[in-house]
Amino acid sequence: MKKYRAVVAGCSAGGMQAVATLLAQLGTSFRLPLIIVQHLHREQGEYLFRFYSSSTHLKVQEASEREKILPGNVYVAPPDYHLLIEHDETFSLSVEEKVNFCRPSIDVLFESAADVYGPALAGVVLTGANSDGALGLKRIKDCGGLTLVQRPETAQFPEMPRSALLCVHADQVLTIEEIGRFLMTLKPEAAY
Repeated sequence: MKKYRAVVAGCSAGGMQAVATLLAQLGTSFRLPLIIVQHLHREQGEYLFRFYSSSTHLKVQEASEREKILPGNVYVAPPDYHLLIEHDETFSLSVEEKVNFCRPSIDVLFESAADVYGPALAGVVLTGANSDGALGLKRIKDCGGLTLVQRPETAQFPEMPRSALLCVHADQVLTIEEIGRFLMTLKPEAAY
């Protein structure tokens, strides 16, 4: 059976409720790191962490520079920084140019995570109003990782899931609740 080392997820418009719903499906036995890029304004950051923390028993925190990625934690990209994963499984933050008009960019996270984790990575694209995440999900698929997309008809803003599905033949196309339950079935590598 295939084993995993991390899950990355991305969303934009409509994402707060979508991520909260996803987190509510993850029990304390969820042993993979979940790393999220959500397009948001700087002033939304503090509220977002409180909101997400109230949705799950998992530890939710803002990712920080050189922080070691730990199993069973939920990390959210800080506003206005690209979030990357380094080969030593730590975070790197960047203020380089926006990608897809966004910083943080879902594609930037997904592509760096695919390069580090390869087939041991699962990527999730949720609701959003642009195409960010589509190329990153393709990179995950090309590296042998698992690709999941929210069913567009269930998304508050279906453009992001639709764009992902135009770019990638996703392994699973599910509702948010189904994605959460599916993630609970993923087996972590022995080190986790």
